[in-house]
Amino acid sequence: MNADTIVYEKKNNIVRIAVLSEGQMVEFDTFNENTAIEGNIYLGRITHKLETALGKIAFKVNIGDSSEAFLNAYEPDLKEVNMSEGQSVVVQVSQEKHAEKGAKVVRNIQIVGTTVVYRPFKMGVDVSSKITDKEKLKAYRTTVWNNMQGQEGWAVRTSAVDFDIETVIAEMTKLRGIYENIRIKARSATAPALLYTRENPLYEYIRRYKDDLKKIVVNNHHLETEIQNFIDLPVCFEANPIETYGLEDQLIDALCKTISLKSGGRVTVEQTTACVTFDVDSGSIKEGDNIYELNNEAAHEIARQIRLKNLSGKIIIDFAGSKDYHFMKPVMEILEMDLADDPCRGRVLGLSKAGNVEILRQRRRPSLIDMFTEECPTCQGTGRVEK
Repeated sequence: MNADTIVYEKKNNIVRIAVLSEGQMVEFDTFNENTAIEGNIYLGRITHKLETALGKIAFKVNIGDSSEAFLNAYEPDLKEVNMSEGQSVVVQVSQEKHAEKGAKVVRNIQIVGTTVVYRPFKMGVDVSSKITDKEKLKAYRTTVWNNMQGQEGWAVRTSAVDFDIETVIAEMTKLRGIYENIRIKARSATAPALLYTRENPLYEYIRRYKDDLKKIVVNNHHLETEIQNFIDLPVCFEANPIETYGLEDQLIDALCKTISLKSGGRVTVEQTTACVTFDVDSGSIKEGDNIYELNNEAAHEIARQIRLKNLSGKIIIDFAGSKDYHFMKPVMEILEMDLADDPCRGRVLGLSKAGNVEILRQRRRPSLIDMFTEECPTCQGTGRVEK
């Protein structure tokens, strides 16, 4: 997905980030800096011990957020723990709270940098599969391996290819220092306590779209200078950039369930507790080539809506017309292409026996509807009233 503009607005503790392509919003993010954001690290306190499915053990953890976080006793690469109520534990937010569910946290923490990720509890070196230059891949893997200290793990990010080897080595030292500071804070802190705040998400958006970006708009002069030192791009100051770029209206449109298509059809999206569904309605379009074009347009729009609305979990799509695999194959290819660079790893699973296209997308942050709305106490979320 291409993007030419990033708009950043911070007022009090509320941050809003919008990604635009030719004036159209393609991604939106908002968060409160005082809440448990993905990537933050806390000293938490165990409040309850739980038994989950198949007899597995889990814990409720107080991390100082409005809702208690959920922690599994077992995690890959770590020994299963058996903690008691009142014990303290260092955890990292892996999935932010959404709806009535609290955040999910893990003990297997990671410190994310620009070129590498420090993984103190996982041995070895992994390299991004998106690095296609075999010589560079080998060079970076060897460099990281030769600069490891004791038992630790690293992951080389795709963005590492834009930097020289010395920068990667320097960042390794920096991330080790961050982790050591977390350990020092944890020894003296009283749970619940915030030990580490993740990097401003704005920089992750800049890295993701840097090849196509033309400008960045912020409402903070200090951040304006900081970004100019980070990347060689025009950075503009606007006091109220969300309003200036007319994004409030686009947000209202993004919360609507029905999206009209240029071809004359429409797409309806329903977000439920179990899954997200899309229905492609042909409207007055008759069978034939028009249905084929309608589905192609709908596939592009659905991929955009998934990222814009930040929809996740199981996603089921009912396209118009025939459910035959040969008819549906082109729209699945469009979805795969449009979601190829999705940071939440949206994967097209294929065609179900009922003829619906299924997608599975990683849940990391709340959806747009969860960010801005809450369930109606009168209709209890049905959107319907008694006759």
